[in-house]
Amino acid sequence: MVIVDRQRCGYCGGCVSLCPVGAIELAETRLVIDRTCIDCGLCLGACPVGALSLEGQEAKRGRQGLDLQRRYDVVVVGAGPAGSTAARRAAELGLSVLLLEKRQEIGSPVRCAEGVGHELLIPFIEPDEHWISATVDKAQFTTMAGDKTETRRAEGGKGYVLERRVFDRVLAEKAVEAGAQLAVKTAARGLLTENGVVRGVIVEGQGNMEIEAAVVIGADGVESRVGPWAGLDTTLPQKDAMACAQFLLAGIDMDPTCCVYYISQELAPGGYAWVFPKGEGKANVGLGVQADMAARPALDYLVRFIEGQPHLAQGSPVTLVVGGVPVALPPERLVTDGCLLVATPPAR
Repeated sequence: MVIVDRQRCGYCGGCVSLCPVGAIELAETRLVIDRTCIDCGLCLGACPVGALSLEGQEAKRGRQGLDLQRRYDVVVVGAGPAGSTAARRAAELGLSVLLLEKRQEIGSPVRCAEGVGHELLIPFIEPDEHWISATVDKAQFTTMAGDKTETRRAEGGKGYVLERRVFDRVLAEKAVEAGAQLAVKTAARGLLTENGVVRGVIVEGQGNMEIEAAVVIGADGVESRVGPWAGLDTTLPQKDAMACAQFLLAGIDMDPTCCVYYISQELAPGGYAWVFPKGEGKANVGLGVQADMAARPALDYLVRFIEGQPHLAQGSPVTLVVGGVPVALPPERLVTDGCLLVATPPAR
């Protein structure tokens, strides 16, 4: 039977059409091999990264990127906005920096409502129309409690609805321009420690490799493993975890300069719903629910919300985004010997 090295697989689907018995299926970001596989091996030569092999045989591994050094001053795990910015600043100080990203494409999948305030953005990067979908200067808040509905509107202040797939990549490119080395499809699988001090990382993607570092920065998001590996408690209680779902809806009519919020315990228990314009009749429409208060999945609440808003129900979803958002205060400890954690403040 054909075996898939899931760390190396680029889920391109090029092998699917070669299978004479239809035993290979591309399921989003997973390649599935059915038991009807006849071990003919025709698919092996079609894999551009050498991720396929016959059971009992060694895969023909290709190189996955540039060679990595055995030691850096700083290794940053996670090439989101926080990780790329940390890598860029460290490189600007003249330090040798390695930026690791476990996915093959920076910025994807998006797990964000994509809204950010002008004042929060400009200390790090100047706004650029190439990664801004909409500029907003108004917000509308609708509060619903029983039969009572109240709407208020606020003007002033400036913010943006981003195109995170582009924005994240630009931040990573700026880190590279500053001198950092970036390795995609390369995951941290553990930390090197000595007498309780973090001395580096164990990476997978270029084969298993140990890389020493004076400092390891964990920027691996809500699913962070770097923190627990380093002895930092990042566990979230249910009350501090928001389950979120969002559609990018096309074909809707709304003010392209106004972000809209809906607050209702029935609509989104413990959270709220949002409508963020993205220009040209599109908007991010989503909501978050508190994990310990939700009676059903966030996606169910979202579908019900959209169906109850005629101006949204006429739109069509072209993207589904899901994710978990911590709403807790930062952990008491973000730093230990040889390791620190960084994060991007949640988008509004």
